[in-house]
Amino acid sequence: MYGPNPNTKYPFEALPFEFENKKRIIFLKNFIINKNIKVGDYTYYDDPNGAENFEKKNVPYLYPFSKEKLIIGKFCAIATNTIFITSSANHKLDGFSTYPFAIMGNGWEEQQDLSDLPNKGDTIVGNDVWFGYDSTIMPAVKIGDGAIIASKSVVVKDVPAYCIVVGNPAKIIKKRFDDSVIEELLKIKWWDWSKEKITKNIKIIIKSDIELLKKANF
Repeated sequence: MYGPNPNTKYPFEALPFEFENKKRIIFLKNFIINKNIKVGDYTYYDDPNGAENFEKKNVPYLYPFSKEKLIIGKFCAIATNTIFITSSANHKLDGFSTYPFAIMGNGWEEQQDLSDLPNKGDTIVGNDVWFGYDSTIMPAVKIGDGAIIASKSVVVKDVPAYCIVVGNPAKIIKKRFDDSVIEELLKIKWWDWSKEKITKNIKIIIKSDIELLKKANF
């Protein structure tokens, strides 16, 4: 046994004990249709009220005409009501009106081109990132590997790897490890190991002994 199949839609269905709602957690990549959303293996979303609706409910502004992407790495844990506000939600700020005339059609698109609307670029999330309940990620933010986004935080700027951010706007309250340990973790990239190697070393991965993890990497 080498863990769940990342292509499984509902990993909790394989649990050997009773659970009230085994469909509340999904392996997210298996529910993504929008070509502008990319999600890595084992990243899950938890929502007791319908996790399957993530694409519409949690990424509400990634329209068919959107140019930006939402990229989420492997082994991320995304709590209920985490919202990703992508660049297509932006309005022009340098004119007298912020109203998005172009997207309303019926001739207005001839007066304002869609390319005239601001686009800050892609939103990119690393691997092994934990999003707390009801957190909000603003457009074009880059979140590093191993970061933690506290519940109800509003992330408006990039979050370095292995940092914990809290609040609105979210601010770094601490680094999870010393810089030297973070540097080693970013070299090791355990999330890219084979499922066999990960399974063999889970007891080391969930500890904080970098020397043990370095040995397991060879």
